[in-house]
Amino acid sequence: MTNLLVYCGSRHGTLPTYTAAARQVAIHARDRSWGIVYGGGGVGLMGELARTAVEHDVHVTGIIPHFLCTAEVLYRDVTEHIVVQSMHERKLMMMERAHMILALPGGFGTMEELFEAVTWLQLGLHAKPIGVLNVDGFYDHLEAQFTTMLDHGFLTPHTRSLIRVDNNLTSLLDFLEQAASPEMSASLESRI
Repeated sequence: MTNLLVYCGSRHGTLPTYTAAARQVAIHARDRSWGIVYGGGGVGLMGELARTAVEHDVHVTGIIPHFLCTAEVLYRDVTEHIVVQSMHERKLMMMERAHMILALPGGFGTMEELFEAVTWLQLGLHAKPIGVLNVDGFYDHLEAQFTTMLDHGFLTPHTRSLIRVDNNLTSLLDFLEQAASPEMSASLESRI
């Protein structure tokens, strides 16, 4: 099964379009026969994504560190939930189970996961395509920062191309699907 790793907020944010986007990702995953891998929470956009996916019979794998397994955070109704010891183990396992990566709106955690994934891609530790859904301009400033980094010589055109920002979910998922490559034979754990 092809798995889409989704990074997104543990809050809903201020616009209803953020929640709608999380739900749409789940529905698209069903339509494409994909599984979803995510951070295991039941709150915010993560919870909306997981609940909608489960309602639509999508295989959902939630991976969560033990210290976040409170009644408010862990969403137990997923197909598979895995409790790990640390945030590092969580991110590594999510990455190992994924074939492609999508970021929805979120806060510091979403940014940290996204940038670690693109850094690992830049370093050749994985070959999974990365997309960012720019819901209602949420990531406009981030995309502008990428341009600044390129203009000031901190990115090359190649490294800038490692992360795709798109306003349209369908075209972004089409890109991810076409760009997804088979799993690298070496385990990430042995390379990090």
